Amino acid sequence: MNLNQVTLPVSNMNKAVSFYQILGFTLIVDTPHYARFECPMGESSFSLSLESEPMTHGAVIYFEHPKLDEWVNELLEKDIVFSQMPTDETYLWREAVLFDPSGNKLKLYWAGDNRLNPPWRVQTV
Repeated sequence: MNLNQVTLPVSNMNKAVSFYQILGFTLIVDTPHYARFECPMGESSFSLSLESEPMTHGAVIYFEHPKLDEWVNELLEKDIVFSQMPTDETYLWREAVLFDPSGNKLKLYWAGDNRLNPPWRVQTV
């Protein structure tokens, strides 16, 4: 099994598409109500869906980058605002936090081997 994609609700498609392009994602589908992006590394994708109903934001999307601090600095130069600068977390991930124009919470992070193999990983027999 493999995760295909995550779709985020957005209230303004043009602002959202521009925001994710500034972050460095490649736009591969562009319609007035739906957009899809490829991640610059790996084979992952995610999409945006224009919603007219009030949105609730319960999900957090994580985008991984091995040079997190450099990436954050590049985004700061492009006027991207962060609510948390890169921070070493107790669960051994380094994370920066920001929100897209529709209020979706994003975490840019680097976890290295701890992403799938933290010291507290459940041991299988």
